Amino acid sequence: MNLKKINPNLQQALIESGLTEANPMQLDTFSTLKSGADCVIISPEKTGKSTTIVLNVIQQLVAEGEESPRALIIVEDKTKVLEMETVFEELGKYTNLRVYGVHDKSDLEYDKNYISTGIDVLIGTPNRLNEMFSTAGYNVNRLKMFILDDAEPILRLRHETKIMRISNSINKTQRLIFADQLSERVEILAEKMLTEPYWFEMEDDEETEN
Repeated sequence: MNLKKINPNLQQALIESGLTEANPMQLDTFSTLKSGADCVIISPEKTGKSTTIVLNVIQQLVAEGEESPRALIIVEDKTKVLEMETVFEELGKYTNLRVYGVHDKSDLEYDKNYISTGIDVLIGTPNRLNEMFSTAGYNVNRLKMFILDDAEPILRLRHETKIMRISNSINKTQRLIFADQLSERVEILAEKMLTEPYWFEMEDDEETEN
């Protein structure tokens, strides 16, 4: 994939997955995301937002790290958790990153125990993550990335309070919001949660399905 200074192992996994060319969103956002700045990225459905999230998380975390999660990704439901895990499995196969997903139907005690053994990336639904962070007291001081994927349907379900509760428990991290469309809900959340964010809004005819 034609992205500047991309990790070679990630590049190899992308090529093997047939992703040899970055789409406009990935080209426009890669350097800014790599810089650690807060961002809001608006791009239509099926334009590669999940791939963009995963490749940027892998790029920044590179390899296995501390016991505490270094990237936290909030998704809508169990299906989205499993889909995101699959993308990490495919693009992260040449790394030692430990990725784990939780959702409303997973076993809470098992999830807590597993995470305590050490993971790098935690993917989860707002309900389960809020429950876990409220009761388990995870160390979030090493968290580098806090990401909200497909923000609009999550906010329509009125999960803003849970998202803000988790965000407020984290002092310094990169916060990213991805959404299909720019709505008032997304704008309000960005104003509350992000610090001087960069805004990217892609048009339908600018995208490819990477």
